[in-house]
Amino acid sequence: MSDTTVSDVRTAQLAAIEESGWGQPFRFLQPHNLAFWVYLLGIGGGALTMLKYFGAGGSFYSRALAGGVLLFGLYLIPWLLLLRHHNRFTAQPAGLLATGFAWGGIAATFWIALPANGALLEIWTKVGGPSFAADWGAGLTAPINEEWGKALGLVLLIGLAPRLVRSAYDGFIIGAFIGLGFQVFEDVLYVYNGAAQQYGVDQFGTSLQVFLIRGAAGIVSHALFSAIFCAGLMWVLGRARGERNVLRGVLTMLTAMAFHFAWDDVAGLSDGVGYLAAGLPFAIAVVELITLFYVLRHAARTERVWTRALLTPELATGAIDPPLLDAVSGLHKDRRAYRKHLHSRRTARHLQEAASDLSRELAYAGGNDSPAVTHARNELLRLRSKT
Repeated sequence: MSDTTVSDVRTAQLAAIEESGWGQPFRFLQPHNLAFWVYLLGIGGGALTMLKYFGAGGSFYSRALAGGVLLFGLYLIPWLLLLRHHNRFTAQPAGLLATGFAWGGIAATFWIALPANGALLEIWTKVGGPSFAADWGAGLTAPINEEWGKALGLVLLIGLAPRLVRSAYDGFIIGAFIGLGFQVFEDVLYVYNGAAQQYGVDQFGTSLQVFLIRGAAGIVSHALFSAIFCAGLMWVLGRARGERNVLRGVLTMLTAMAFHFAWDDVAGLSDGVGYLAAGLPFAIAVVELITLFYVLRHAARTERVWTRALLTPELATGAIDPPLLDAVSGLHKDRRAYRKHLHSRRTARHLQEAASDLSRELAYAGGNDSPAVTHARNELLRLRSKT
């Protein structure tokens, strides 16, 4: 490379680190930050509501609650592994993601959604009558109260970590964690309500039944809604350079709310037609998943640019070659092409993981050499020497 090219590549690398905020620590305790106190208010209010809700019959339905917590706790494991895989570009700190999860589970569920849903459902009953409320009330209520309640957590995290929460991809990943928290805590609430409706009979059986139904539906439920909604919100806010797109953001948010409406009002949409009631959830799920991957691909565009800029200087060190750079900063087709290039899925995966480790250490070191950067670079060189 010429001196000018090297200088340009280095400038782009430093700009990517600065713009993405990657490598910045997340600090939760911020007593001089209003967002910190609003967050605590939401968590505190949600915790009190939760204790009040479960406190009355918690001892009688303790087996149902224990079963629900156990089953949905296990349910969390594959979700966390999946989201960890997708949190692979300029990855968010675990503490920030846990903070979002707690907001979704405690504040959004119990402080916002539980009282707000009850109040709005009463309004629909008075406006349209009990039959209208039964058919359409849930779909006209939850997408408003729940999606905005969860998204408030993203807004507070922007206030707590403005340098970390920058892109639509950040909104997508954080939104998924917030939605997952809402989903798991709401499912435990369904377990409790199911046990109460059965007057405490066969409590673990009730827990298992709710787990099977809600667990299967959860694949295209709150984590998906919030990931799409929060990516749209970040496009509206336009916190990353060149990402502001109000029309795309609003349409994306409305799409998430439409999915939530359709999922909650399958009975009303099917109008009592048996084959529609049976087939509509599957059709909705297919459309949701297609939309999810479409949003994910577009939301990750800025992150891919940042990752490429961060690793491009490593072409000169020999730690990275162009095909690996394309794979680690590209789309699924680029990763598939890299596997074919190496004729080994396992080797390609190890090299991409090592390149991601190097990009992370470079971000933490501000683009400079450090013992951790040198170690990650040498490990990548060692792995590449075997191919």
